[in-house]
Amino acid sequence: MRKRATAKEVAEAAGVSKWTVIRAFTPGASITDASRQKVLRAAEDLNYSPNLLARSLATNTTHQVAVFVDDFANPHKLPVLEMLTERLQAEGLLTVLININRHFDHIHALINADQRQFDAVILFGTAFREETLSDRRLGPGLPAMFVLARDSQIAGVPAIGCNTERAICEVVDYLAEKGYRRPGFMTGVKTLSTALGRRHHYVNLWKQKGVEGIVELSASRYSAEAGGEAARAYLNNTPSSSRVDVLMCENDILALGAMDVARSEFSLRVPEDLAIVGFDNIEPAAAPAYDLTSYEQPMSEMVDMIVAMITGRRAAETVSLHGRLVPRLSA
Repeated sequence: MRKRATAKEVAEAAGVSKWTVIRAFTPGASITDASRQKVLRAAEDLNYSPNLLARSLATNTTHQVAVFVDDFANPHKLPVLEMLTERLQAEGLLTVLININRHFDHIHALINADQRQFDAVILFGTAFREETLSDRRLGPGLPAMFVLARDSQIAGVPAIGCNTERAICEVVDYLAEKGYRRPGFMTGVKTLSTALGRRHHYVNLWKQKGVEGIVELSASRYSAEAGGEAARAYLNNTPSSSRVDVLMCENDILALGAMDVARSEFSLRVPEDLAIVGFDNIEPAAAPAYDLTSYEQPMSEMVDMIVAMITGRRAAETVSLHGRLVPRLSA
C-alpha cells in the first residue's frame, strides 16, 4: 500500500511549521491566507489529507453523530435519513446508522456510542426507556442525545418534533366537519418514554365533540402487513352495522395496509364504507391508487433545527413545530 503523506512532510514542502499545517486544516484557526494557500498547494501535490482520528484526540470531538433506528419497514424513514445525513455532512459531520434490534438494544448502542466518542446521538423513531439511562453499564459523560420526530418525556433529552396536539386537532376538526361520528384509531408499537401522543389526543378531542368509546386497533409493528393484519382482525370480528366510519392510523404505512385489506378482502369502498386517514404524508399516499388523507410533518425544518443544536448554533431544547393537513379522497 502507498504510504500516507504526513503533516510533517507537507510542512517541509511548504516551508512552514507542522503546527501551521494543522491550523490550515482546522476550521476557525488563526492563520494568514498566504500561509494557508502554501499549505494547501503542498498538500495537493503530496495527496495529503488530515488524520481526523488524530485530530479528535486533540480536540476531544470526533465529528461523528450516531442515529438510532429500530423501524426500517416505514418508508417515511428513508427520505428523512437522506435529508438528515446530507445536512450533517454539509457541516463536516459523519453520520453512523445504528440498527436497534433484538440482538443490539439501546444499552449496547449507547455503550458503543460512548466507546466511539460520538459527539451526539439522535433517536429517530425508536422506543426508548427512560430507565435505560440509569443502567449501571453506562459510564458518565454520554454523548448529547436528541429525539427526532417524536415526543420525549426524558429530562435532559430534547425533542424536535411536530406539535402533536395541534396536528390531531386539525384532523379531528376536519373529520367532524365531514360528518364522521364513529371514529377508530390504529396504534403501532407501544413506545414508552418516546410515546407518540396521537391516540391520546385523538380520543380526547373526539370526547370534546361528544363522541366517546373510540375503537382502538393495535398493529404489532409499523408495516403495511401489520396494518392489514389489524384491519382484518377488526373487520372479521365486527358486524358491518357496528363498524367505525373513519379509521385514523398512527402513520401512513399502517393506513395503506389497512386500506388494501378493506378493499381487496372485504370489498369495502373508501371512503363511502370506510374512510381512512394516515400520518406523515409519505410519497405513496398521494398515488391515485390510495389518495390518502394524511398529515405532513415539517421534516425539513425539524432536521435543520436538530443540526443547528448539534453544531451549537442553537441551544439544545425541546421544540414543537406546526405541520399541515393534506386532505385527499380517502376521507
